[in-house]
Amino acid sequence: MVGYGLATAHHGEILQGMFAITQGQVCRGLVTLRCPLFWSKAVFAPNRSGKVHVRPVGKTKARRAAELALAHLGANGGGGLLLVTGNAPISLGLGSSTSDVTAAIRAVAHASRALLTPELIARLAVEAETAADPLMFPDEAMLFAQRGGYVIEDLGGPLPAVEVLGFNTIGHGGVDTDSFPPASYSIDEIEHFGSLLVLLRRAVRQGDPHLLGVVASASSRINERYLPKPSFERLVEIVETTGSLGLQVAHSGTVAGMLFDPSDILKRDRVRRARALIEELGFLPTGFFGAGKSQTAALTASM
Repeated sequence: MVGYGLATAHHGEILQGMFAITQGQVCRGLVTLRCPLFWSKAVFAPNRSGKVHVRPVGKTKARRAAELALAHLGANGGGGLLLVTGNAPISLGLGSSTSDVTAAIRAVAHASRALLTPELIARLAVEAETAADPLMFPDEAMLFAQRGGYVIEDLGGPLPAVEVLGFNTIGHGGVDTDSFPPASYSIDEIEHFGSLLVLLRRAVRQGDPHLLGVVASASSRINERYLPKPSFERLVEIVETTGSLGLQVAHSGTVAGMLFDPSDILKRDRVRRARALIEELGFLPTGFFGAGKSQTAALTASM
């Protein structure tokens, strides 16, 4: 039977770094900013060919994920045709490969009329692509081990409601995440990440978008050592002059976003001013969308 799978992508991270999880042990982790503007869909038609064929042929990670899902479901001799579609541009830090992989695994499971847990999908996704985003989990704030495929900490609810003015900081190209080396954080930075995680827990618990902006901006600042964004200091100035809550970035990509409080009566004017100043830098918009607790659908989109 034909199976179908769907997964949304993201718009970079609120927090990404290395975190102490036990005495003397640290782990890489991230907190993703979900984005309803971007998605992947997969259709899987099983057969007995013994091979998975994917269209487009370049979706090799999705094909590998489908093979792993078939093996887990006990269909090692099975195969099929996997069709993958989506609208997330690659190499910008939108999680396009993980959304493809997640959709593919879900399509294979659906074809087998099997139910795979998010935890299992995460492990298969990491095996298929080395590092993955937590797109297979419900939209809850979590610190996720992107190279381990497990949740380090459930933060106890969704991120605070924010609205995001997204843009791409380069005109063309992107970041090859497969060849991008993991950051070598200093001891001071690891301690800083621990403090930011404390703030993020409080932001989630209190539903405080202002604290969320503080965390995002601080994580973006640390990331400048490892993957600098063009005109970063100017972007920080725009955040301050427009009254944005903060700046979030893709820590292994090129997109960034300015966060705004949905309840701010001056929000419309703040967003308008920020958009104009960002356009002066030559950065193209990725869209304006709701995220966190208020996330339902894209408000507007342009790409």
